[in-house]
Amino acid sequence: MGSETPLKLPVLDFSNQSLTPGTTEWNTVRAQVHNALEEYGCFEALFNKVPSHIRKSIFPSIEELFDLPLQTKLQNVSKKPFHGYVGQYPMVPLYESMGVDDANVYEQVQSLTNTLWPQGNPSFCKTIQSFSEQVSELDQIIRRMILESLGLEKYLEEHLESTNYLLRVMKYKGPRTNETKLGLNAHTDKNIVTILYQNQVDGLEVQNKDGKWINVKPSPDSFIAMIGDSLYAWTNGRLHSPYHRVMMSGNEVRYSTGLFSIPKEGYIIKAPEEVVDEEHPLLFKPFDHVQFLGFYYSEAGQRAHSALKTYCGVQDFAFSN
Repeated sequence: MGSETPLKLPVLDFSNQSLTPGTTEWNTVRAQVHNALEEYGCFEALFNKVPSHIRKSIFPSIEELFDLPLQTKLQNVSKKPFHGYVGQYPMVPLYESMGVDDANVYEQVQSLTNTLWPQGNPSFCKTIQSFSEQVSELDQIIRRMILESLGLEKYLEEHLESTNYLLRVMKYKGPRTNETKLGLNAHTDKNIVTILYQNQVDGLEVQNKDGKWINVKPSPDSFIAMIGDSLYAWTNGRLHSPYHRVMMSGNEVRYSTGLFSIPKEGYIIKAPEEVVDEEHPLLFKPFDHVQFLGFYYSEAGQRAHSALKTYCGVQDFAFSN
């Protein structure tokens, strides 16, 4: 018997200069986005709007950040779960990460930079802000395409204005063995859309609907776009929020970034009436994302098979996510 063809994510091209709403190119990619998110919940995105000098400097900047003393990194604190420094966990000893709230806003990045480097670090600040600003354009294109494909264009302005951006930068130490070790537990993201970018040390795996793990190997110039539970709930389950994890082997350090579009505190996520009907009954009660995060990181939330269903699921529906 021949070996099976390796599973791969769809690769979608957002680099066309004529990719503007209403064009044939736009409509073609929009259909591809919808199909990929229905089937996989994610895809590989080719996107050339991030200048090469920013791409080249993002990982040295992240390395410089993680090389800071632990006591300095611990000054990155946030009232919101998983928004500050995360690391030193025995369950995932290879992993640590840092969050930058409103990373597309220069003043916000500068404030954190000055906390970590009291003498200032303008190159780090500019790299993080520029990268986040450019990648946020891809996020907004994808979200616009999603709403258009579901016939929800009238909600676009409210939808975009209801979120801000968190950039999480992540470091995974090589386990120094050829035996595969857990870098980050299997989970679904809890936000709207996540856009991942990595150095060329692989490890990301995405689970398909059949329960098989796909080894994700993006090109140096591509991103992985993935939807989270908040968008899954808002679209009333029309799209798929995939489980994913990081598995590590070898000696090399893996660095990655995740730009997360996050619902603002106080904004209530509620599925529009257009996506609720007899064939698609309401799956989730309205909820506040920040309060949901608080539950997710509680003992009960961590025990739940699906924190989202446990927290705000409407009873008596078949949960398949």
